[in-house]
Amino acid sequence: MGMLGDSLDKATAATATRPIPKSAGAQMRYLVRQHKGSTKAVAQLLGISQRTVERYVKDQIRRPRPDLGARIQREVRKRWQPRVRQKAQQRAATTDGITVETRARFGFTAAPGTTDDGRMRLLTQHLPPQYAARLFDAQAAGAPEQQLQNIVAEGLQEIYFKDHGRRADGLLVEFTDIDYVELDF
Repeated sequence: MGMLGDSLDKATAATATRPIPKSAGAQMRYLVRQHKGSTKAVAQLLGISQRTVERYVKDQIRRPRPDLGARIQREVRKRWQPRVRQKAQQRAATTDGITVETRARFGFTAAPGTTDDGRMRLLTQHLPPQYAARLFDAQAAGAPEQQLQNIVAEGLQEIYFKDHGRRADGLLVEFTDIDYVELDF
């Protein structure tokens, strides 16, 4: 996934109320429980043998290779506390909204005679719930990174640059060259 998708995943994971299991064996046991006891399904998910999964479950292997450890942790994070994550997303999509912090190049298409040269800006802006809902829906539908960028650009355009429709009526904002973006809800 891209920068915005990863940031959205990271913000969703930050809503967890308990830390993920620390040891590789505990993480592997969690994954096996999530797959209804199927060590074969977990082995296919991680790209390792079924016997290796069984050895992690029994704590016969304690330290995974760095790449395998990262895959195990990523899969556990993806599945950790799904109801808590879902409630946090629902709250952000209906009442709280989402906060975007980014450093990116913003260019404009506006009325003749105005400057439209893009420049790097550092922005921290709270977006209303409808933009959070659109982001979550697009991510759930498997939207490409560009579509997520367009949703954020539209939100920043309406809230920050147009000040809720009080100024810059014909302004269109281009959101490019993203240095970093962090989302929080």
